[in-house]
Amino acid sequence: MLRENEGTISTQDQPTGSDIFVSVEMSRSKWVVGIHTPLADKIGLHTMACGDVEALMALIDRARVKLVASGSNSPAAMICYEAGYEGFWLYRRLIALGIRVVVIDPASLLVDRRAKRAKTDRIDARAMVRALMASARGERQVLREVRVPTVEQDDARRGLRERQRLVKERTGHGNRIKGLLKTQGIMDFDPRAADAAARLDAIVTGDGRPLAPCLKREIVRELERLALVMRQIDQVETERDAVVQACDAGAGTDALAAEPEREAAMIGELNRLKGIGMNDATILVREAFWRDFRNRREIGGWSGFAPTPWASGSVLRDQGITKAGPPMLRAHMIQMSWRWLLWQPDSDLAQWFRKRTEGATGRMRRIMVVALARKLLIALWRYATTGMVPHGAIVT
Repeated sequence: MLRENEGTISTQDQPTGSDIFVSVEMSRSKWVVGIHTPLADKIGLHTMACGDVEALMALIDRARVKLVASGSNSPAAMICYEAGYEGFWLYRRLIALGIRVVVIDPASLLVDRRAKRAKTDRIDARAMVRALMASARGERQVLREVRVPTVEQDDARRGLRERQRLVKERTGHGNRIKGLLKTQGIMDFDPRAADAAARLDAIVTGDGRPLAPCLKREIVRELERLALVMRQIDQVETERDAVVQACDAGAGTDALAAEPEREAAMIGELNRLKGIGMNDATILVREAFWRDFRNRREIGGWSGFAPTPWASGSVLRDQGITKAGPPMLRAHMIQMSWRWLLWQPDSDLAQWFRKRTEGATGRMRRIMVVALARKLLIALWRYATTGMVPHGAIVT
């Protein structure tokens, strides 16, 4: 990682050609933009308002004019920024202007390993420029580029993520109602029942009293919020299922179908496997299988289920899985693995798990189910993309 005064580019660091390398370090209040051209031996830093694309383009145009005046022929610009809360709108806008954009995985950038390291937006902007230049020279290990989804793919993921938030809200409201009633000695109340609000009038506390007025009104309001969340979950699930139903009634699973139809077809095929529900299939396709994985190692490493070795001299130990992928997918794959053992007991994957956990404790089973989740993810990816059914699995 560069320090504040380490902005000089040595001769051997300069890439060939007349390219403009730009980094955008984003924050809520401002952008710190780093820029380097072959005309300077330092990385220039500029501050502009957050979201001011016009100012960014004006900076690049000024650098391009200087390069043309010095004799360069049609200098190209390359811009990078870190993936984060800003999303991909800047990527799409700059791509539309014909500019090469690299969205960087923040975890892939090398940093100083000392306990206390200097970190400012200016340091980060310079470091990204140097990493971008090194990557342009062919040093692929200096950064990892994030694959940006299309607008349609990004929008398709909104539904399942909204459902995940709504399910958490539903659980929270239900637990809050049960907790309030347990303080009064009432243990058997079901907040999700259709007549839950009407049953409050007949409830008697553990010491023989009706519910206190303020407590009752609080619970009624909680029940109203719970009912709203449950209606919204139904709406989201209806919209989710409508995509697959429309595909079944239309283009089918033709390999030449449009991308949304192809993804809907994969969801439908995964849903045919016993134990894989519609929500499971949607998460798998929308979060993982829309990417073009080349082999099983790539999808295993991306998901975060791959092991992390640590070897130095004669010391060799395993640090567990990398946890590099999306946490939501990893957590859901663990749940799917337990369900797979229940609904697909005769499959090779289930038999592999039982053979290695025979007589094992609960802790060992929890460790092995992570390995099963990795194998299951790869098997489902092969099934969704090539039609290869997991050996011994039941397809309905």
